[in-house]
Amino acid sequence: MSDTNNTDILSIRIDNGVFVVSFRQASIGGIGEVEKIAETLRGLIKDPDVCNMVVDFSDVSFFSSQMLGLLVDIWRRIKDKGGTLLISGINSQLTRVFRITHLDKLFNFHENTEAALSALRKV
Repeated sequence: MSDTNNTDILSIRIDNGVFVVSFRQASIGGIGEVEKIAETLRGLIKDPDVCNMVVDFSDVSFFSSQMLGLLVDIWRRIKDKGGTLLISGINSQLTRVFRITHLDKLFNFHENTEAALSALRKV
């Protein structure tokens, strides 16, 4: 495990070749915040190699619709490269948002980061 990039919004580490992205704030709502997150995540996955990512929402209680759009974009970019994006630690309120938008059909959710990493190791 190693730290790769930490910002005021994100903490990013690499665990056996998997990017593990965690949030440092409970609310992700501002357009500027989402743009910073987008720039950071797109930078991580711009490498032509296959990449896998776990996005950990354990400490997040709210995010905006722009964040949902970003997740879909990152999921598509990773999938196009043959990789996998998993979501972990999401609370029931945010799970409801994924269900309402039907994005629960697109993403795979795991109780915590370790469960998500374990699922990736089995692939």
